[in-house]
Amino acid sequence: MAEQTINSETRARARRAQTRDVVFTRLPAAYSASRAQGQKLLQAAGGLTIVEWRTLWDLYEAGPLTIRDLSYVQTSDHSLLSRALPDMKRKGFVTMARSPDDGRQTIVSLTEKGRAAYHKAAPIMARRRAALRAEFTPEELATFINMMDRLDEFLRSPLNRFLNDPDQND
Repeated sequence: MAEQTINSETRARARRAQTRDVVFTRLPAAYSASRAQGQKLLQAAGGLTIVEWRTLWDLYEAGPLTIRDLSYVQTSDHSLLSRALPDMKRKGFVTMARSPDDGRQTIVSLTEKGRAAYHKAAPIMARRRAALRAEFTPEELATFINMMDRLDEFLRSPLNRFLNDPDQND
């Protein structure tokens, strides 16, 4: 039994080494680690969720925004915000009102309680961003951001580029 376990562990280490350079296997782990770290920091800073933090931060910096504009700014799913905002309203962090210009749009605004929650979490999150900037040179960060833009564009490219085998004769 021990030999089987050792062989399994050896195989697992070898496979992990083989997939180290596969971007598609690394992204979910990095995303998960980033969210876990951020969530722990936000819990220490007053119990906010990642979505609550991002929404408070964006409203603090940009002022009132529609749900559509918030999802655009956050590059997140509209439905994710639509689910989170009612709870944020119940907590007193935001108000939501129909747009006078377009009744189909909801305008989200920061309340004083939301502003206070932002001010409580902001220093910790700023230290996190500063620590990341200390870990990498400005050039490395610029290269990383440019590569993320290119990766994002690649991941949004038409699927038929992968589904159609160019070597296949039809």
